[in-house]
Amino acid sequence: MTTIYVGNLSFKTSEDQLLELFSEYGEVTSAKIITDRETGRSRGFGFVEMSDDAKAGEAIQDLHETEFMERDLVVNEARPKSDDNGFGGQRRGGSRNRY
Repeated sequence: MTTIYVGNLSFKTSEDQLLELFSEYGEVTSAKIITDRETGRSRGFGFVEMSDDAKAGEAIQDLHETEFMERDLVVNEARPKSDDNGFGGQRRGGSRNRY
């Protein structure tokens, strides 16, 4: 199973359109566009999961920097989600010497 990051998506792109685009390369197990929690609007990127690693690699190679819905896609293998919550390993607020 390979998870693919797809960036620079048009804000008009639907999950069905994303699924259809990658289905040309093989079985897509999921396609998810990430949305803003407050507005529900697309954040311009998403993730696609494909069951066949070789087919996923082919999709990444073929679709990276190609035009889709008037935008040049950024397509690469997704990095594992980090456990640092985006704070580079530091806790929010950091440590302070209060004395």
